[in-house]
Amino acid sequence: MTAIKHALQRDIFTPNDERLLSIVNVCKAGKKKRNCFLCATVTTERPVQVNVVKVKKSDKGDFYKRQTAWALRDLAVVDAKDAVKENPEFDLHFDKVYKWVASSTVEKNTFISCIWKLNQRYLRKKIDFINVSSQLLEESVPSGENQSVAGGDEEAVDEYQELNAREEQDIEIMMEGCEYAISNAEAFAEKLSRELQVLDGANIQSIMASEKQVNILMKLLDEALKEVDQIELKLSSYEEMLQSVKEQMDQISESNHLIHLSNTNNVKLLSEIEFLVNHMDLAKGHIKALQEGDLTSSRGIEACTNAADALRQCMNVALRPGHDMLHAVKQQQQRFSDLREQFARRLASHLNSVFVQQGHDQSSTLAQHSVELTLPNHHPFHRDLLRYAKLMEWLKNTDYGKYEGLTKNYMDYLSRLYEREIKDFFEVAKIKMTGTTREGKKFATLPRKESAVKQETESLHGSSGKLTGSTSSLNKLSAQSSGNRRSQSSSLLDMGNMSASDLDVADRTKFDKIFEQVLSELEPLCLAEQDFISKFFKLQQHQSISGTTNEAEEMDGGTLSRSYASSIPQTVSSEKDMIRQMMTKIFRCIEPELNNLIALGDKIDSFNSLYMLVKMSHHVWTAQNVDPASFLSTTLGNVLVTVKRNFDKCISNQMKQMDEVKISKKSKVGILPFVAEFEEFAALAESIFKNAERRGDLDKAYIKLIRAVFVSVEKVANESQKTPRDVVMMENFHHIFATLSRLKISCLEAEKKEAKQKYTDHLQSYVIYSLGQPLEKLNHFFEGVEARVAQGIREEEVSYQLAFNKQELRKVIKEYPGKEVKKGLDNLYKKVDKHLCEEENLLQVVWHSMQDEFIRQYKHFEGLIARCYPGSGITMEFTIQDILDYCSSIAQSH
Repeated sequence: MTAIKHALQRDIFTPNDERLLSIVNVCKAGKKKRNCFLCATVTTERPVQVNVVKVKKSDKGDFYKRQTAWALRDLAVVDAKDAVKENPEFDLHFDKVYKWVASSTVEKNTFISCIWKLNQRYLRKKIDFINVSSQLLEESVPSGENQSVAGGDEEAVDEYQELNAREEQDIEIMMEGCEYAISNAEAFAEKLSRELQVLDGANIQSIMASEKQVNILMKLLDEALKEVDQIELKLSSYEEMLQSVKEQMDQISESNHLIHLSNTNNVKLLSEIEFLVNHMDLAKGHIKALQEGDLTSSRGIEACTNAADALRQCMNVALRPGHDMLHAVKQQQQRFSDLREQFARRLASHLNSVFVQQGHDQSSTLAQHSVELTLPNHHPFHRDLLRYAKLMEWLKNTDYGKYEGLTKNYMDYLSRLYEREIKDFFEVAKIKMTGTTREGKKFATLPRKESAVKQETESLHGSSGKLTGSTSSLNKLSAQSSGNRRSQSSSLLDMGNMSASDLDVADRTKFDKIFEQVLSELEPLCLAEQDFISKFFKLQQHQSISGTTNEAEEMDGGTLSRSYASSIPQTVSSEKDMIRQMMTKIFRCIEPELNNLIALGDKIDSFNSLYMLVKMSHHVWTAQNVDPASFLSTTLGNVLVTVKRNFDKCISNQMKQMDEVKISKKSKVGILPFVAEFEEFAALAESIFKNAERRGDLDKAYIKLIRAVFVSVEKVANESQKTPRDVVMMENFHHIFATLSRLKISCLEAEKKEAKQKYTDHLQSYVIYSLGQPLEKLNHFFEGVEARVAQGIREEEVSYQLAFNKQELRKVIKEYPGKEVKKGLDNLYKKVDKHLCEEENLLQVVWHSMQDEFIRQYKHFEGLIARCYPGSGITMEFTIQDILDYCSSIAQSH
């Protein structure tokens, strides 16, 4: 193995600047035994790289070649299989697991030990050794073991040091002086020994010669010591003489220190007194303003505000340690606390009276708004109260209990006031929607019970004739029901001799304007109140509020808790929640009133849900852009859900009515009512939803309705007895296609193509079915001819068949002179005219298609005669021009 190791070092590793440290003869486990060597090597250059190299004997000769190399840092696990019993197998875990069987257990153990030592010396990442005997994993190798493995060679390399230039020069000089040393080492050693003895003797003589000088030096040292003793005696006498002077100087220094300390204390005391006087002294004018200040005038409010700020600064001053122990400070703090409590109580009482007074003053203005669809303006009320905004901020920071009480009282008074205003406002809106009037009556200014309002509303509904039974025009399934509705609408609105469609448009336009006006009045009312609440009660509406005063930027937030909060929450979310709570309490009647108005509009005409969906969506979108979590946005969003349900209900009702439609068995079908109604719905919806935010809802409704229309048309066509199925399908799908082409609804492009395809297919089917075979005997004759050709008879030989000879063909052609053909076409035109309706005006289209089909059949017959009876001179008794003349004459005569 040693010879192999030297050979590998010489042939493979030395050219690569590597040293071979350990080697093991192995073969792969479980395979045919092809031996190779695993070598542990290190590079001779730094930094040292440690590798495990697989070396294999070449198949073409006795030399070895390097096959695979792995970096030792990539080795994760060394598995020796068994730590107790001798086992030549072991695994090395690199990028995958390599299983090896060593030629002997000793070689395996030596190799694993070398790997462990290299890992300890060169790698930061430690390799896991499993199932390995602890005796192999040792830092040092016993002296008796083979030092050539790993550590020994490395240490030898580390201990070797090269000679420097001077050492080499000295050795060369020595060697030149002793040339014979190369041939006679013993003589050279003896000469060096003699020279060393001569040098030792010279050193001893030199030491003995210097003894006399040493003695002289010792005498000089003794004399120096005596001089030092004399100097120390003189210094001691001088120190005794200066002792009294030192004591006097110490006394003077201590006296100066005490004087300096006294002055320092006086300065500090004066600073503390000045601090307390400057920061805890409230001016007499501020005290008077807090105790007796006028809270009704602007000047008095300003004086009270300045005094309250001064009091807050005095109470919030950061006292230094020990100040709170002073009796005067305690007295001043108690005085400030009494002033704060007294002023807070007086301010809360005054603001409560202002809330009550303003509520009564506002109620007196309700009469002028009772007949107009407008809401009273609260701007003067807000303007007067905003003068107290800074005082509210002071109250919020100093006495949160009274601040909370004021917010509750404000909500109580204002909720009752807004409830009266909003209910009267919605009553006016309902009256304007229904078209009724109340002569000689005015809205009450006092709060009314909800049941009374409801009863009054129901009486209004009852006075409008058959308003509760009116429906949209999509509910008209027959001319009778349409007439009833129109008469009801005419009696309801009293609009003279206007047509029903004009009444529908007038009703819906009127409703749209009223509903928009209602929303337009409510939106600024809520926004103004929310803005006032945030400014007056010092609550933040958004993460960062621009355009407010410096005081507003420093506001503290809080929730409506019952107990006084010593540390008020300052999070924006809690203040926004408080604004929403207050708005919800104040405007609690808006959502139910809006829902009642929406229900009334839907009851008047289900088409009103389209207008409401567009208007409500726009206002919700606008409110969400301002603040998605605001009261207005939330409330309008909830109402939008109701409007969307009504819209979906309207669509579902139309689909249900389509499914339940019945047709007369004795009259032509024509354009089905729900097809015309879909056209009316689509035209109306397109005008309403132009540039609307909720276009997606309409598109979904379109898809549902058009699919229901398609299904219902199919159903009616299948059940029709008077009108052929193809005519019902052709006319109605033509109408649908024309409607979709005119309205250009992008989401119904596929349905438009489908309608056109169905119209075209059923037109062709009806033409073929109705036209049939106008030249019946001639058709039968040529069908026989085509059958013979199909059986293999050549076309020019068909005339030799007895049943299809020229005489038989002439006999059949004579039975169809031009006069008979024209008569048959005239009967066909009358038949088609009976089937088709006048509304869609498809008679000429169908007649032209029949003309084309008849000409096609004629050309087919002529082609067969030319191919099967060539040179016979046989022709039809009428020409294509005759057919065109017949069809044109028949169409003009009718």
